[in-house]
Order: sequence, then structure tokens, then C-alpha cells
Amino acid sequence: MKVDDATVRRIARLARIKIEDSDVAGLRGELSGILDWVEQLNEVDTDGVEPMTRVAEHQLKKRKDEVRGGEIADVVVKNAPLTEDHYFVVPKVVE
Repeated sequence: MKVDDATVRRIARLARIKIEDSDVAGLRGELSGILDWVEQLNEVDTDGVEPMTRVAEHQLKKRKDEVRGGEIADVVVKNAPLTEDHYFVVPKVVE
């Protein structure tokens, strides 16, 4: 895929990178090479290939989803300077 000078400048602006006019030609070639390589990936047949997150198979450890210690609201707010009905009271910050 060919990239023109305007595209190189736009990508640099979007990336907040300052480039000199003398660097545009080199960057144009590099970006074109990267996009050509990405187009090569589209030629790979991936039908039937399962998506993966790692090379080695790994299962996450699971635990039962059970409620434990949910009756400790008084302990949780014990050191708060202001509370009301087991909630923290804070100053209003939105006007």
C-alpha cells in the first residue's frame, strides 16, 4: 500500500509527533512497508483456527461465588469521620 506525504503528515499530527520535511520521504517508505506486511497477513488462511491468548494452554483457577462477611457495615465505617445509615458522608463536590 502506498502512503503519500499528506498521509505521513496527518499520522504524525495525530500521534503528536513533530517531523521535519526531510523526514517525510523516509517515513513514507517505512509506513508503506509496514502496511504491505499487514496486507500479507490477510493472505493467511485462519479458518478453523481458535483464537488464543497465550501459547501454552492455561486454565484460570476458579472459586465458588459465595457471600462472606457481608454483615460488617459497622466495622467498615467505624473510623469514618461522618457516617449515615452505614454510608460515608462526604462534602458535596458538584454544584
